[in-house]
Amino acid sequence: MANATLAAGDREAWSARLKDLGFWAEWAALVGLVVLVIVFQALNPTFLSAGNIASMLVAAAILIILAVGQTFVIATAGIDLSIASTMTLGAVAFGQAYAAGWGLPLSCLLGIVASALVGVANGVIIARGKITDFIVTLGTLSAASGLALILADGKPVTIIDPVLLSLSTGGLGIFGWSFVIAVVVALVAHVMLFHTRFGTHLLATGGAPESATAMGISTERIKIAVYTISGTLAGLGAILLVARIGAAEPAANTSFLLNSVAAVVLGGVSLFGGRGTIIGPFIGAMLLVALVNGLTLLGVSQFYQPLAVGIVVVLAALLTRFQR
Repeated sequence: MANATLAAGDREAWSARLKDLGFWAEWAALVGLVVLVIVFQALNPTFLSAGNIASMLVAAAILIILAVGQTFVIATAGIDLSIASTMTLGAVAFGQAYAAGWGLPLSCLLGIVASALVGVANGVIIARGKITDFIVTLGTLSAASGLALILADGKPVTIIDPVLLSLSTGGLGIFGWSFVIAVVVALVAHVMLFHTRFGTHLLATGGAPESATAMGISTERIKIAVYTISGTLAGLGAILLVARIGAAEPAANTSFLLNSVAAVVLGGVSLFGGRGTIIGPFIGAMLLVALVNGLTLLGVSQFYQPLAVGIVVVLAALLTRFQR
């Protein structure tokens, strides 16, 4: 009897510990961001200066938008490895159209459409072709990168436009217009995911695809839709990227892919599907940008920055095992 009582007590103790870990898993990104802010501010008082905060918010805007698109895909138990190359293709299409005299509005539209078409292709091949998302998006990663290089002939296109410049330099106080756009995207995504039938069907598709199909949900259409959303948001990110650097670069930046997945993991989105959030990846993106910015201010070599990001992401992934 005494042993049974002791065993029951041990189980209750372990249950309490798991609940504590579940709490930290839910709020890992926010807690991590707060800790980073406190540490970096203590080590370098310029970290929380208005200028540096504004710089971080502008830098985070593109990653937030990509992370939102990646969230929709991962919530269906998929992954979009082509998102950075898709953004590069959108930027090149935008740059080529602008250089040809199409004007800013039409050039922006073409850039977004080009990226969206990659998303549609991903979705159709995955859903209708019954091919795993990893293989399909790995293939379109290479294809989009190659197409971008072909269209641009391997050369960047410089774009100097006052409206584009205002996206990265103008804004409301410390909140640049690009960050405002990212916030609007996040808000719309939150409404779509949690306050529409589409969002309900999306989470059902990721959590229990067989049951979703049995209930009459077209899981194929959902998958095509989420990859289209991811591609479209990559196109929007392409416009902001061109606005920030002043050129359409044909070389893909793979760090955007890695960090978009990292932000989603940090945000507590289940990699197995059926569980999603928008605020989590939003904060996760802010955490990654703050981490790199703080290390840069402290004079830490860029060689160590990917290592730090990788460690943070692995720790966050371990915590997701205990999500409630």
